[in-house]
Amino acid sequence: MNLLGKRIKEELVSLSGLKIIIIGCGVVGTALVEQLSIENHDITVIDTSAQKIQKITSTYDVMGIVGNGASFSIQKEAGIIDADLLIAVTNSDELNLLCCIVASRVGDCATIAKVRNPDYSHELNHIKERLGLAMIINPEYETSREIYRILCLPTALEVSAFAHGKAELVKIRIPYGNILDGMTIAQLGKSTNDVLVCAVEREKQIYIPTGDFELKAGDAISFVAPSKRVSEFFKHIGFKSNKVKNTMIIGGGEAGYYLAKRLCDNGIDVTIIEKDKERCEELASLLPKVDVINGNAADEDLLNEEGLPTVESFVTLTGSDEENILLAVHAKNFSNAKLVTKINKIKFKEAIDNLDIGSVVYPRYITPEAIIAYVRAKKASKGSNVETLYHLFDHRVEAVEFKIDRESRVTNVPIMKLKLKDNLLICFISRQGKIIIPTGQDCILPGDSVMIVTTHTGFNDISNILD
Repeated sequence: MNLLGKRIKEELVSLSGLKIIIIGCGVVGTALVEQLSIENHDITVIDTSAQKIQKITSTYDVMGIVGNGASFSIQKEAGIIDADLLIAVTNSDELNLLCCIVASRVGDCATIAKVRNPDYSHELNHIKERLGLAMIINPEYETSREIYRILCLPTALEVSAFAHGKAELVKIRIPYGNILDGMTIAQLGKSTNDVLVCAVEREKQIYIPTGDFELKAGDAISFVAPSKRVSEFFKHIGFKSNKVKNTMIIGGGEAGYYLAKRLCDNGIDVTIIEKDKERCEELASLLPKVDVINGNAADEDLLNEEGLPTVESFVTLTGSDEENILLAVHAKNFSNAKLVTKINKIKFKEAIDNLDIGSVVYPRYITPEAIIAYVRAKKASKGSNVETLYHLFDHRVEAVEFKIDRESRVTNVPIMKLKLKDNLLICFISRQGKIIIPTGQDCILPGDSVMIVTTHTGFNDISNILD
């Protein structure tokens, strides 16, 4: 295809969306369909379970095929010849990789594979390069990374990284009597010019605040700041800023392993409680510095013996959402630990929020966000790419980081002169490794990365911020 033809195809894609094949209708596959189906993409799903295909095609506007996603004939039926992207997210790493190999031999599309097994963790870059994959995703690894960031700032509810880790988006709840209670955004800006409050949830209502917005106790706020300044800001507002010294992890699956290794490598003492004796022996071999206990965490005496009353953090990572929630409720009543609760399937968000079980992580959304960011970047063709994407406040707010590739309508113009959409805030500009909290006089330049927060959805290009 010549350059002109390629440009025309890119422009058509940016208008019409991508042709995407998703293999595997489990938790991750369903979450992908849930998000991508509302972003104007042509989606076909493949799964060996007719029941899963029936359920997903009756819920979302997608095509479904029952069969083996690694089969050439099945992929051909799904339209692999003309597909832009194939995403393999079955429960088998090897099947996912095989699906991508078949797709790369048959079609001319990008491929993404879910690979969870820790045995492959040191070889992912090699596998990606040799197989020509656009991306390899590991839900358990990504979950462990998010939990680790939370445990480094234990008074935070959520912590998300932007600009290759140089900036962080942090969610906290303002306690009664805190200095932020009654302070306006403008007043906060005068006391610290490198922190920007970009979203506030109050009584289930979402606000993208302006300078005269007054913060109140009970508000859940998300703020952005250079990573190295977050701890300093926490100290300024009276929050605990030091990472935890020890943690108790319930559940020794892949997520538990990845988290324990990350914590242990960073000098944090770890205890894992796991029911399966064989898995305990495996973990003890893989993690010699971790205290691995074979037992049932539902045993109150066991938890007390292992130090629940004095532990600084308590993380529930079993395969049962109900067990994770109940254990977190118990820990809330019998310790002052920072709580982190993993939930995979339960959707009763409001009920969960009322339980006060600390930071809740949803692996079903953590992994899809990385893929959706890639999809939006692939769809864009106007001079910027989506680098990072996070959904906030139950998917009602999007935080999107764009890489500015070339000049456009938003570059070299003071921000105050840009006609921006309502409910949208430019939160930071990353320029040559420096994080800038912008004023109205600052300009976006080619080469910058820019992060915006908005209640609008589906942005795939920086020009989308303009009204």
